[in-house]
Amino acid sequence: MPTPTLAGTLPTPRRAWRRLGRVIGDRLPKGLYARSLIIIIAPMVLLQSVIAYTFMERHWQLVTRRLSAAVTADIAALIDIYESYPQEKGSETLERIAGERLNLDIDILEGAKLPAPGPRPFFSLLDEALSDEIHRQIARPFWIDTVGRSNLIEIRVEIPGGVMRVIARRSQAYASNSHIFLLWMGGSSLVLLGVAILFLRNQIRPILRLADVAENFGKGRELDFRPRGAREVRKAGHAFIEMKRRIERAMEQRTTMLNGVSHDLRTIITRFRLSLVLLPQTPEIEDLQRDVDEMSRMLEAYLAFAKGDSGEPASAIDLRALLEDVRTDVERLGGHVSEVTLEGQSTVTVRPDAFRRCLFNLAANAARYGDTIAITARQEARWLAVSIDDDGPGIPPEQREEVFKPFVRLDDARQDAGGSGLGLAIALDIARAHGGDVALYDSPLGGLRATVRVPA
Repeated sequence: MPTPTLAGTLPTPRRAWRRLGRVIGDRLPKGLYARSLIIIIAPMVLLQSVIAYTFMERHWQLVTRRLSAAVTADIAALIDIYESYPQEKGSETLERIAGERLNLDIDILEGAKLPAPGPRPFFSLLDEALSDEIHRQIARPFWIDTVGRSNLIEIRVEIPGGVMRVIARRSQAYASNSHIFLLWMGGSSLVLLGVAILFLRNQIRPILRLADVAENFGKGRELDFRPRGAREVRKAGHAFIEMKRRIERAMEQRTTMLNGVSHDLRTIITRFRLSLVLLPQTPEIEDLQRDVDEMSRMLEAYLAFAKGDSGEPASAIDLRALLEDVRTDVERLGGHVSEVTLEGQSTVTVRPDAFRRCLFNLAANAARYGDTIAITARQEARWLAVSIDDDGPGIPPEQREEVFKPFVRLDDARQDAGGSGLGLAIALDIARAHGGDVALYDSPLGGLRATVRVPA
């Protein structure tokens, strides 16, 4: 077996780039609104950072260093005058010249020593520039304080016999108005960002509206929709409207065809019944009548499954009253509903007749194989869950998906009460037409629990 080389174990640049892309993609927001904001904000922040760095490097530092050099040159000149020319006691003339001509306040501290050096500021462009210039132009021991008083800076330079203390305004050695540029830059960025947010929100709103309309159409709810927004969004909206019309037209054609077929078949079955009524009532005739009745029930079940009750509009109903109607219908079949429980709000928006049939099919199936039935409904923030429990034999977990298939009957378990093998399939079709689903579980009563979960 060949031994893998080191080059074979190292990731290729393309593989590493893809891995980095996946990592970054996992951490980025998933929404279009947030991603669009990032597309706008990231270049703006990058551009502002480059401009700020260039300004700091080329303007702020340069101006500060030149101002610091000028102040240091004035101090060096005062020191040269003090040492080169005889001064009167107290150096009043030198102090007057420094104050009137150089805007510096100086004081000769005879016999004084330099204070202990203080902590160096974490970030002070002035402290760095001023220290460099004093080292270069004066080249004497010194002490400076650029943070003690906000508007003033203090410089002490060692001279023969004492210390010269100089107090200058910060603006003389520091480009103090640079923050105005940064404030203008930050303020304009915030204004542009606000405009971008408002613009993006108006562009995203038609997309969200289109998504809501598509979702409600899948649930059988009708919403007024008019395409708005950008050209591409309007194009998608018109495409959705056209698709919706085609689906409705196909459903209408199917319903019309099924109505015609059902009318013809019901006419033939009615003829059979009339013919059997006119014949002498013998045991054979009674068997034929039962077969005709069974054929009629199966025909109604087939047609109901094929139609899917898709033409019924959704409306707000009283869920408690609907559950009580289901309870009454089940008890007419001979079942016993021990309790009907509702948790949460009583009003729910569904297709009333279709949803009632869905619950009835599940409850009738439970009544056929169980002695006791319990119906529990729980409405949460966005979902409605209705559970129907029974104490019957139940269905093995590995066969619970099979019972929802049309015309499938289980030998050792259960099926719908209609006898056509379509009851559970119709219930599942109705639930999915509402945007929900039907699932089977083990019941606390010992039998089967059927739970219908649809958007509220």
